[in-house]
Amino acid sequence: MKEFEEKTIRTEHIYDGKIVKLQVDDVRLPDGKTSKRELIRHAGAVGVIPITKDNKIVLVRQYRKPLEKALVEIPAGKLEDGEDPRVTALRELEEETGYRADSLQFVTSFYTSPGFADEVMYLYLTKNIEPVDDAAAADEDEFVERVELTLEEAKQYVNEQKIHDAKTNYAILYLESLERM
Repeated sequence: MKEFEEKTIRTEHIYDGKIVKLQVDDVRLPDGKTSKRELIRHAGAVGVIPITKDNKIVLVRQYRKPLEKALVEIPAGKLEDGEDPRVTALRELEEETGYRADSLQFVTSFYTSPGFADEVMYLYLTKNIEPVDDAAAADEDEFVERVELTLEEAKQYVNEQKIHDAKTNYAILYLESLERM
């Protein structure tokens, strides 16, 4: 059986931004030939599935520039360097929704786009949220609107492509699987 590993021959760093780093690697393929790989390096992210006492999913509507439209998504955000994903999850929940949680249940982690990026997303569930008056402020360049939906309403949003991103679709499928148990 052939090894699938690609050996890096050379790396060219193209861009070092606030959110991503871009590099182009020359690689040696398993058959000895060479190729180029365009890679995005990312610190990682978290997503939170917050459920209210009346069993509504707390989501946010946010404009996504690459898509030129607003999507409804679970609260999420980028890890800071060396930050524990749970800390990030609690911070993002409060900043984006105005809710605080005192506990989180780890659901899973997954690669968001393994064909070109190394971003890992950590997904958490919390059913123990409380609204807060003194919520931490969102990032100055971030504008979000809180949306609370039942699972059935969220599934309808998926059908209408108002929910159209992988992490939120995964969250909806996860909640649906819990309902069947």
